[in-house]
Amino acid sequence: MAQQAGSGEDRVEAEIEKKVIEAFEVFDHECNKTVDVREIGSIVRSLGCYPTEAELQELLAEIEEEEPTGYIHLEKFIPVMRKVLLERSYQPIPEDVLLHAFEALDENKCGYLTKEQLVKYMTEEGEPFTQEEMEDMLSAALDPETNIIRYKDYITLMIADDA
Repeated sequence: MAQQAGSGEDRVEAEIEKKVIEAFEVFDHECNKTVDVREIGSIVRSLGCYPTEAELQELLAEIEEEEPTGYIHLEKFIPVMRKVLLERSYQPIPEDVLLHAFEALDENKCGYLTKEQLVKYMTEEGEPFTQEEMEDMLSAALDPETNIIRYKDYITLMIADDA
């Protein structure tokens, strides 16, 4: 019985390793088992993990070489990501928590935020979004005709993308 449990765990680990390698290879443009360090956030998110920027920096510190080269090697990345995935670290925020966060920003309780409000909150409060992150969010969330973000629709879209 114990042997079967072990082989089940081995299968899970092998499956996780396969997913990590496949995600890594998408960004390995030179096909030399390395990726640009700036791609790690995208790889981690493509694996269903959503660390904060600070958590991502901690991950990078764990993965990077003694002397950072600007590149991450696959063999260093696999064990760290295997652990992250097995421990289910950096899970997405639940839908109800996202809704409460948007509702807290919606002072008039009208069900939407203006582009200006969202940009202000996301770039000036808490852990600020980068320009690229802000543009990505606006391209998905902003209604181009009204220039507003109906946050319930946006949350539904985000949850559907994660599924």
